[in-house]
Amino acid sequence: MDYESLSALDIVEGIKSGKFTPKEIIKECFKRINETDGTVNAFITLCEEEALERAKYLEEKIRRGEKLGRLAGVPIAIKDNICTKGIKTTCASKMLEVFVPPYHATVIEKLLQEDAIIVGKTNMDEFAMGSSTENSAFKITKNPAALDRVPGGSSGGSAAAVAAKMVPLALGSDTGGSIRQPAAFCGVVGFKPTYGSVSRYGLIAFGSSLDQIGPFSRTVEDSALLLEVIEGKDKMDGTSVDLSRTSSYEEDMKKGLSGLKVALPKQFFAEGLDSEIAASIWACKKILEDSGAVVEEVDMPISSEGLSSYYIISSAEASSNLSRYDGIRYGYRTSEFHDIDELIEKSRSEGFGEEVKRRIMLGTYTLSSGYYDAYYNKAQKLRRKLKEEFNSVLEKYDLILGPVSPTLPFKLGEKVSDPMSMYLTDIYTVNVNLTGLPAISMPCGLSSEGLPIGLQLIGPSFGEGKLFRAAAALEEKLA
Repeated sequence: MDYESLSALDIVEGIKSGKFTPKEIIKECFKRINETDGTVNAFITLCEEEALERAKYLEEKIRRGEKLGRLAGVPIAIKDNICTKGIKTTCASKMLEVFVPPYHATVIEKLLQEDAIIVGKTNMDEFAMGSSTENSAFKITKNPAALDRVPGGSSGGSAAAVAAKMVPLALGSDTGGSIRQPAAFCGVVGFKPTYGSVSRYGLIAFGSSLDQIGPFSRTVEDSALLLEVIEGKDKMDGTSVDLSRTSSYEEDMKKGLSGLKVALPKQFFAEGLDSEIAASIWACKKILEDSGAVVEEVDMPISSEGLSSYYIISSAEASSNLSRYDGIRYGYRTSEFHDIDELIEKSRSEGFGEEVKRRIMLGTYTLSSGYYDAYYNKAQKLRRKLKEEFNSVLEKYDLILGPVSPTLPFKLGEKVSDPMSMYLTDIYTVNVNLTGLPAISMPCGLSSEGLPIGLQLIGPSFGEGKLFRAAAALEEKLA
């Protein structure tokens, strides 16, 4: 068995046909993890014993002749801010270092219902705040494509686990590009669904109006499979929606590129974009046109202003969401204190890392009396304008094409001491979260140094089918 070359669909087909067993797959999975993760550092927690028990359960199910799920026997890695019953969920923070949830997130329940096998929890930027996975309290994840480079963030561990072929699938969360940017940096497929299409119940919140769980995979087809499993209405999440699609993603992916209208915003190619990234996007533009799609340049002036709105809104929501970690009810508690005020102050100071504290302070400031209207209220007005601009373009075009990041994967430690430079790496991704739209990041080439380059396709609300249609056809052309 050549485990490293198997897609999720290959594994499901092989198990259902009896070509190999779930236990054989899991043993090969952990063999690969043991060979590579000592260098890459993708995982915080591994669940080998639990995974083998799960494989044994599936083999008994096969012997009984029972129907297998859509992800039967597929090893999957989970970002460590998604709650897993009985398995540590730390958010890569000292604050939650020993937290073991008493329940599964809804997406985990859905994975288990379809017979997936969870193999571990992946490293991330603490509480999903960062773009390099260097802000973890426990370890620094490296990019499998170049070990001296970052894997992106905040879902860098999940992206690295898929890129290093430890697992065919992983889940991440995307608040401002935290699935798409690491997918681009590591050379894999990352999908940010429409806000509300996937339940956030059990996702430890960063920015509640921005967060969305989504898949990592090595192929577009696998991404579609995983998204179909986890999406849908959930009574535990009032923001989730009931989806009524007219076609399956599998059907959408067979339609090809002919007839699609694609917008190419001028602002996405302004100063600051790496020339090799720009060249790769333009090459894909030609592929689209040669395949029957219409690609036209459009003007989206407000799109270049989204970063300021994002960091005000996300930090304000982070300040509110993280106020629950006070050293009293759960989470890290300082060992020495004289009164309750000192308990809270020292617990939060010692339990949170520098980037988390920076964003809490920024968010608290923008929400404070006298500054709410000057900053937070204006940021929300800009958000509304952004939504109007994107929706206006997507009324005329099926999709929007552009880069994922303005830079290639940067070196470890290069931007740690320069928060503004780090924040600017999100300039092309944050608008998708502010507007709630779906988007996919997929590999589109390599730089002269052999570093992965990713492109981004943005679709209309609940237009995931269009994204998979275009991405699958592009993937085939680029192969």
